[in-house]
Amino acid sequence: MEENSSNNTLLTPTLQEKCNWVRTETLKIHKIAPGIRVASALSCVEILVALYYGKILRFNPHNPSDEDRDRFIISKAHGSVSFYPILADLGYFPFDQLGKVGKVGSILGDIPDNSIPGYETINGSLGHGLGVACGIALGLKAKQSSRSVFVLLGDGELFEGSVWESIMFASQHNLDNLVLIIDNNRICMLDYCTKIINIEPIEEKFAAFGWKHFTADGHDIEELHSVLSAAKEQACSSPKVVIANTVKGKGVPKLEGDSLCHIRALKPEEIDALLREMQS
Repeated sequence: MEENSSNNTLLTPTLQEKCNWVRTETLKIHKIAPGIRVASALSCVEILVALYYGKILRFNPHNPSDEDRDRFIISKAHGSVSFYPILADLGYFPFDQLGKVGKVGSILGDIPDNSIPGYETINGSLGHGLGVACGIALGLKAKQSSRSVFVLLGDGELFEGSVWESIMFASQHNLDNLVLIIDNNRICMLDYCTKIINIEPIEEKFAAFGWKHFTADGHDIEELHSVLSAAKEQACSSPKVVIANTVKGKGVPKLEGDSLCHIRALKPEEIDALLREMQS
């Protein structure tokens, strides 16, 4: 069982190296599986690295259903293929599976599901992950468990009414073991979020619903790790939210700032050029 730690100074260089490696592996996956939502996957790399390599989460690759684990619900499942290299690296499944994404017989699809070791739930329809997490958090509190429940949510999911029902539920039941992380990359499937439904100011909305809120640069691994650690460890009687300000398509200039990058696919030669640049 992996233990959590908050020794940021020693972890930071290793975490940054892991972020660079995960981005590279994600692009390699995109080359063999062009249907993945690569821009969405690239925006949450640092979040995933901080949680799993930064020793914030308790987990057990040899027993993914270990009762003593923290739960991590990925609500933006379509945009989490960058989680695949991490799971392989930690030993949840053989590393050679990364070369088979989207292929017949592979356990790894273009869109992840809960048949993959390390994925807790299936969230094909957006906006449901937080509700599931609330039920798990409530159940853990009833068992008097000290384990935490983390949720990764895309900012576009805040358009969904079911999310706000869950936000009210979590506050009503004082789910202090629940930490919501919003991948705030400001672009949904159709355009910039502000042009579809302006959800700003997010912090004030959560405060109005009785949540304790934190904000971090979602690509500054040291700051992000510090904030996520504080969100888990800080004692309070309310659920907590970390708004991680990110860039959709981070690391790929062609995707960064493209209002339709959610549905863009890179050509194989573009990926090869990016990989050469990253590895130079």
